[in-house]
Amino acid sequence: MSEHRSIPVSDGVYRRYGKRLLDLALTVPALVLLSPLLALIAVLVRVTMGEPVLFRQQRPGLHGQPFILYKFRTMTDAYDAEGRVRSEADRLTPLGRLLRSASLDELPELWNVLKGEMSLVGPRPLLMKYLERYTPEQARRHEVRPGLTGWAQVNGRNAISWEQKFALDVWYVDHFSFWLDLKIMALTAWKILKREGISQPGHVTMEEFRGSL
Repeated sequence: MSEHRSIPVSDGVYRRYGKRLLDLALTVPALVLLSPLLALIAVLVRVTMGEPVLFRQQRPGLHGQPFILYKFRTMTDAYDAEGRVRSEADRLTPLGRLLRSASLDELPELWNVLKGEMSLVGPRPLLMKYLERYTPEQARRHEVRPGLTGWAQVNGRNAISWEQKFALDVWYVDHFSFWLDLKIMALTAWKILKREGISQPGHVTMEEFRGSL
């Protein structure tokens, strides 16, 4: 169990107002500056994988409320001879692998941040079906908006266990502040450059979370 702490006044103001203002202050110019790159990636995805260019999926947001997450598509819709969808490893394209390794497939989530469904920093939004599999403590990760990056992402990303990841998420919920968010964003840029923790051994990203024992 995490220990709840008293929140300093300055952190309380950031939690109520400043975090959203920081999201907007960074996301709006980022979308403008990155628009040529977004357009280029969209064209490359369209040419190599066809339509749709964007991957859309319902994910749980603040307090578990669903929203539609946007990413660049990284996999084809390949089927085997018996009509079953092939594994993620088989469907992941060379372009998709490149986009994932550099986290470029996540860029459309800036739109989710702009809409207020996500934050730049917070626990990553996972699958809706996981909601019923969390322990009460793990479910606390939904007490804040999900993020483009988070404390778990800079402390192992997909190379750590689900239990470790959720413990880091809940720690963030209890401790996040302006300075911690800036630290996480800086560490994220470094992790992307080093391409660390992209996947678990033997998996494209992470194995499915089936609940904690």
